[in-house]
Amino acid sequence: MLSVDMKKKHLQQMREYRSKLMKEPKLRNLFLELTLRCNERCLHCGSWCGDVTSEELSVDQYRTFLEQVKEDMTTEGKMLCITGGEPLLRKEFFDIMGAAHELGFSWGMTSNATLIDDSVARDLQRVGMGTISVSIDGLEDTHDAFRRTPGGYKKAMSGIESLLRVGGFENVQITTVVTHQNIGQLDELYKIFNEMDIDSWRVINIEPMGRAKQHPELILTKEDYQTIFEFIRNKRIAGEPVTYGCSHYLGLEYEREVRDWYYLCTAGLYTASITASGDIIACLDIERRPEFVQGNILKDRFSEVWKNKFQIFRRDLADENENCSKCFHKDYCHGDAYHSWDFDNNKPLVCFKDILF
Repeated sequence: MLSVDMKKKHLQQMREYRSKLMKEPKLRNLFLELTLRCNERCLHCGSWCGDVTSEELSVDQYRTFLEQVKEDMTTEGKMLCITGGEPLLRKEFFDIMGAAHELGFSWGMTSNATLIDDSVARDLQRVGMGTISVSIDGLEDTHDAFRRTPGGYKKAMSGIESLLRVGGFENVQITTVVTHQNIGQLDELYKIFNEMDIDSWRVINIEPMGRAKQHPELILTKEDYQTIFEFIRNKRIAGEPVTYGCSHYLGLEYEREVRDWYYLCTAGLYTASITASGDIIACLDIERRPEFVQGNILKDRFSEVWKNKFQIFRRDLADENENCSKCFHKDYCHGDAYHSWDFDNNKPLVCFKDILF
């Protein structure tokens, strides 16, 4: 474990690095929201996915877009992050990802895995999928209730087993969204996952966005948050591949203890996203507001948008709020994450001050 002084030194270096990124951003993660359709109805979904009728880009439109990105920006050092909805509901999924693979893009996917069997796993391998993160949000009854999908847990676990049986993927990860109702199941989930040959387990907290706003009974308490981070830290000390997500500055005690590096909101700095209809935005988890749409790939050249726009994300949110601007930690958290900022009232919806530190 690092000393507080060493963490302060590293965080100051991160601050300086972030300042450079705001002037010279480097695209690393390009999210493609293939569809908003989903076969589950999760209580926390930030995108309100389900039986959604919306515009979807064609295979040719994706191919043209990816060709432009490759021509203008190269594929080197860039990861396509495929998401939805449930991406595998796109009947052209393998055509789209086959085109990406042929162009030389590395890619990974977030999925509920309920549509994956050995045949689908082999097809995913064929079109170059490197990584996948599958959602398991509690023990069987809890998972199925949370995702409002009877039988969803068994189908997801079967999908994971198919991925592991077929093999050849760089990282098969399970992601668990922790709520006030499932936090007591972490130890039992660990025992189950530890018997599987997965590569990592990502433990994240439910966020106050999307459908979750309608379910205050799921929101974590101060004690819940402390339990999560102690759980992750203790597993990592023991050498287990358990990690927290990228969200949120955690204070000097937990920073660098629960994930591989320090907090940095990469929206508009490392990360851009293409919505199902082709809009160019930063992170898909950020509230969908008109001012955050930077263009559309059907009429704008992505590389030009990335270079010349996104300024709304290349700033410090802490400067927008009086309390944040006076906080000792503002140079480290910068106002925290864009996806959990209340833009109507200019304040963070999630702040771990007085919870973790």
